[in-house]
Amino acid sequence: MEEDIQKNNPQKLGKDAKNNLQEEAKGFFESVKIYLKELLDFRDDTDHEATIDAIKADIPFKGATAWILIFAVFVASIGLNANSTAVVIGAMLISPLMGPILGIGMSFALNDINTFKKSLINLGTMIVLSLFASFLFFYFFPLSEDNSELLGRVSPDIRDVLIAFFGGLALMVARTKRGTVASVIFGVAIATALMPPLCTAGYGLAKGNWPYFFGALYLFTINTIFIALATFIVLKLLRFPMHKYANAAKRKRYATVATVVGIAVMIPAIFTFLRVFNDNQVNTQINGFINNEIKSNKYLQLIDWDKNLDKKEIYLNFFNEITEATENDLNNELTDVKEYPNLGEFKLRIKGSDTKSFALITAAYKEKREELQESKNIIAGLQKQITELQQTITTLNDRIEQDALNKNQKVVAFSRIAKDAKIRYVDIEAIGFASVLSSKDFIKIDTIPVATIKWNIKLPDSIINPKEKELRIWLQKELELDTLFIKREK
Repeated sequence: MEEDIQKNNPQKLGKDAKNNLQEEAKGFFESVKIYLKELLDFRDDTDHEATIDAIKADIPFKGATAWILIFAVFVASIGLNANSTAVVIGAMLISPLMGPILGIGMSFALNDINTFKKSLINLGTMIVLSLFASFLFFYFFPLSEDNSELLGRVSPDIRDVLIAFFGGLALMVARTKRGTVASVIFGVAIATALMPPLCTAGYGLAKGNWPYFFGALYLFTINTIFIALATFIVLKLLRFPMHKYANAAKRKRYATVATVVGIAVMIPAIFTFLRVFNDNQVNTQINGFINNEIKSNKYLQLIDWDKNLDKKEIYLNFFNEITEATENDLNNELTDVKEYPNLGEFKLRIKGSDTKSFALITAAYKEKREELQESKNIIAGLQKQITELQQTITTLNDRIEQDALNKNQKVVAFSRIAKDAKIRYVDIEAIGFASVLSSKDFIKIDTIPVATIKWNIKLPDSIINPKEKELRIWLQKELELDTLFIKREK
């Protein structure tokens, strides 16, 4: 009966199906909500007291912490000097700079004026000591030059702001978790890179390079502000208990001071973010203009270019001549609001070649090539003449050598002379004779008779020398020679 009623009432059936579908959807979204809450909610895993104690423990700067900082400064400075990323990372890991910065962010969040004072004093001391130590290193170390590790820390952009902020968030979430997550802390220390900018600022001081000094110090300031800001946000979201003061008026006064200081810090942070973001947008659009409008144009031969964001000028140096019409076209493209909305106030400063026509350059190049070819032909002819002269000299030397051999050829009973020499001088172990060709000026050839004598190695020079003189006189007489040279064989 009931089934017949439902069949006869299709409207009710559709309404029931709709309600069932809504209930199922509601149950599904509720399940997703519960899952996401369990996945992302970390408040239950927070240890308020341990977190505060851990941050306060890292704030003091004395004793071992001071020496760790000094050693970290020198390690980072050496890494920057040697352009070694691995060494710079090592300095980041041992640097104790993070403690006071987290202390500043926590003091704002908890209205703890005493912690703020300690953190600020310790951070200031660390900064001064780091600058002084790095200044001494780069001032006295003989090998110091710009490299990628140094240059990478003098021009902060929007990515540095985001790295400092999200790195600070990761660090504080890790700090508030029960137990220490060392890998996260080390990772944030590497990502935010507090020590290298300070050492780069010290390099700028030592070399008198003020753009390097202020650029690196600006990067350090960005990292400090946004890490402290991330600390403040995380502690507020986790509802850490405010610091309690016995005196209500004092508590209210400190709360007011903390609020004012917090706002004072936030304002530069906001302006820093906006400025860096705008500079990043400008740099991106300038690079786009150079690539799209100039480098892609086959008629424009760009040598190099530069920019000045403060003066809002872009400097272009071309190899070829740039006409007034071309310059106007480039300026119009630069001020195109749709393509480059942030470059409307920029001006181009163009320097073209003084040559009136590229064709003249080509003609001059061709002329010089012809002159070079003619010079090569002349050199080739001279080399041929030199070769012929060398062959003539060689032929003459051969003739002189042959004449010398014919004139001085003598039949000598060498075996008799050798036997007589052995009888006269029993300490002789070997004897030889030859006519040696010699040239002092490498042109004239002389024939020199040379007798080679090998004496007993046990015989001292004091005995050999007088015997050698007697032997030379005797051999010269036996061989009927005007001159004779004795060569001692070892």
